[in-house]
Amino acid sequence: MPPQTCIQLREYEMALAHTPVLLDELVELLRPAAGETAIDCTFGAGGHAAAVAAALGPAGRLIAVDRDPSVVEYFRDVAVAAPCACELHHGDFADVLAARDSASADLVYMDLGVSSMQLDRRERGFSYAYDAPLDMRMDPESQVTAADLVNTLPEEELTGIFRRYGEERYARNIARGVVRARERAPLSSTCELVEIVKRAIPTPARFGAGNPARRVFQALRIVVNDELGSLARGLDEAYRVLRPGGRLAAISFHSLEDRMVKDYFKGHSAGCICPPGLPQCVCGHQPTMRILTRKPVTPRAAEVESNPRSSAAKLRVAVRLTEE
Repeated sequence: MPPQTCIQLREYEMALAHTPVLLDELVELLRPAAGETAIDCTFGAGGHAAAVAAALGPAGRLIAVDRDPSVVEYFRDVAVAAPCACELHHGDFADVLAARDSASADLVYMDLGVSSMQLDRRERGFSYAYDAPLDMRMDPESQVTAADLVNTLPEEELTGIFRRYGEERYARNIARGVVRARERAPLSSTCELVEIVKRAIPTPARFGAGNPARRVFQALRIVVNDELGSLARGLDEAYRVLRPGGRLAAISFHSLEDRMVKDYFKGHSAGCICPPGLPQCVCGHQPTMRILTRKPVTPRAAEVESNPRSSAAKLRVAVRLTEE
């Protein structure tokens, strides 16, 4: 059972670091082939990239992207072992994709959310398992931190953030607790925030599955890094850079991301979009993608047992059908 405080150095949730989630399933559905160009939008520790690169061959190309400049140490290892050409770009994947030519890639894939590497580096402030600065920036050069949000935003705005991006039932109580606490002194640590959350929610809710602060941490992280805005732009740009027959894959870890990916694929795979009740189709709309995963692929029991962080993962894959 996971501990309910962040005094410990390690938590139940800390699984094997840098373990790529749904690796076999991703490779099976993407079907990387010799000579293709693949774009890894969220390189992290390079677990997915290494497997994809191995299939691209000497004529292939792997383009790795990550906001976190510290991934360069992992990229070097992947690039040395890979048979294909490899390059690394630092930045938001939506921006990197936007700078590329249309129809210039065969595979685009993204492993969304925070990486194990970032969670395990306590100074980054992503995890409620450690007492650390309230940071949560994926790119350390970004301006706004989680501490900035909790110390400056009005109660109503904090309530909206916790409710919308964390789907937190007790959002108003928690926001009120944050505002009262910062009146005494600015909030600066993850443990301070965890204790505020615990005091703000009913006692029975403190002992449910997982840490009671997990939804608040998720909400702040999403806003600090504009994760949903980046995903919305990134999906559009990924579609644009794919050649006909190219595959797009996304691994998500919470319902907000998964819903966006699901709706995007559904919209592009739809045929007629005429209003209901018309006797015949007048829109002429044709599907531009075909969904390869009618239901999201989730980890097998063995993977969840060996890597508990994988339990919430959902993989969706679609193939582009047409040119613009």
